[in-house]
Formats: sequence, structure tokens, C-alpha cells
Amino acid sequence: MDYTGNVKVGGPPDIREVDGLVITKLAVGPMDNNAYLLRDAATGEGLLIDAANEAGRLIEMIGGTPITWIVTTHRHYDHWQALAEVQQATGAVVVAHSEDARELPIPVDDDITDGDILRFGDAAVSVISLRGHTPGSVALCYDAEGRLAGSPHLFTGDSLFPGGPGKTTNPKDFTSLMDDLEARVFGPLPDRTWVYPGHGNDTTLGAERPHLAEWRARGW
Repeated sequence: MDYTGNVKVGGPPDIREVDGLVITKLAVGPMDNNAYLLRDAATGEGLLIDAANEAGRLIEMIGGTPITWIVTTHRHYDHWQALAEVQQATGAVVVAHSEDARELPIPVDDDITDGDILRFGDAAVSVISLRGHTPGSVALCYDAEGRLAGSPHLFTGDSLFPGGPGKTTNPKDFTSLMDDLEARVFGPLPDRTWVYPGHGNDTTLGAERPHLAEWRARGW
């Protein structure tokens, strides 16, 4: 009940439990990256989103949780600085979208793409491709097999933040990202969807939805 999602580098993680899932958020590294540990409440198995930096702190956060998957949301270097060390410590399967996988420091075990399901214990997240920030950027959605359909949890990497989409470098990529956000995120998901970004504080789709036209008009 005390979860805020407001974490600072060097500070403690923030932890919350939703239906069947324990979510731990930790800020790491000089670019204030968020890393997320998702742990199935029934079996204890876990999934790590973005082994971004400070491998020792990530390994400490993981503790004894057996990690099934390490997901890298996209190719940018600040999201995978600790990937090799954390993978070696956990033995987890490393996954990323094929468009971004070749930029990672270690080989990707499995490619993921839009609509894929990643299961860990009794929990599962679905993959949403959001092309634009990078060609292979992905988000992960947890809805407890439909039990949280009215208030799912969405981990967006650098594709969606409070206040707008992630950075793009040209109008084509911006349009691609906005199209995917509207069709694959704001279209099917409800306002109560909780958004966990790759940097900074959390938000909800309801807080951001009124600004979609504004984002389109400003071009970023």
C-alpha cells in the first residue's frame, strides 16, 4: 500500500505485490536506470527487466530468486551494462527483440516479438513491440491471466514516460512509435494501467491519454 515507484540511485528498492506477482523496482547507474524484478508469488520464480548497471546491487536484489528470463527492453547501452555479469550469476535465459539483439554484449538465447508470452512459475507477461525509440524496443504487460484486465501493469523501457513517448531521432521513427503506442498500448489497455518506465517515476495510461494529440502536434 506504501508503494510510490519513486526510487533513487543508491537508495532502497520499492516493492509492491499485485495479484500473483511481487514487483521490485531499483534505480541503478549514472543514468538513473530502473531495473525491475518480477517474482511469481506462488513459486518464487522470477524475471528481470533490464540488467542496466551495478551488477552487485541487482544480484543483491535478486537474492535467492531463481531467474527464468532476463529481458532487455532495447539496445541502448545504459540498459545492459550489467547483463553479462547478472546472467552469469543467475544462469537465466537472455531475451530481446531480434532487431536490437545484435547490439547486446552477450548472445541472446531467444528472440521475442509482439504477442509472445514469457512464463515464469505460474506468472506470465506478454510482449508488446513498440518500434521507434529503437527498432526492437519492447514493453511487457502483466494482467494476471486476465484477472487484472481492468488494471494491468506495463513495463515500457524507454518507449513511454510520464509526459510523452521516448526519444526518437527523426519524424519517421516518431510517427512509428506514436502509431504503436496508440494501437498497441492506449488502444487496448485501460486508463488504470500502471506504467513502469525505464527511467524516473511511474505513471498511468489515464494520466497520459489526454495528451496524445499534444504529443503528436509537438513531434516529440
